Amino acid sequence: MGTVQAPFSNIQMELLQLYKSDVPEEDLVAVKSMIATYFAQKAIALADDIWDKEGWDGNKVNQLVATKMRTAYNKRTL
Repeated sequence: MGTVQAPFSNIQMELLQLYKSDVPEEDLVAVKSMIATYFAQKAIALADDIWDKEGWDGNKVNQLVATKMRTAYNKRTL
């Protein structure tokens, strides 16, 4: 018989271990902020890599800003 996989990811398991004991609300807020900052910095680094790899500059940004990329939707009739 195979092993049963836990319904949690590795990061969820780590956080559950961290929060076995009750922690003050200010610590929870601080940890949430650190996690958000980590993922924001990771996203910025990926965007910077694409920017450098593609050789983008201010002109490219202006082009992207002026590009209409929304999907056109047909109005529904009742």
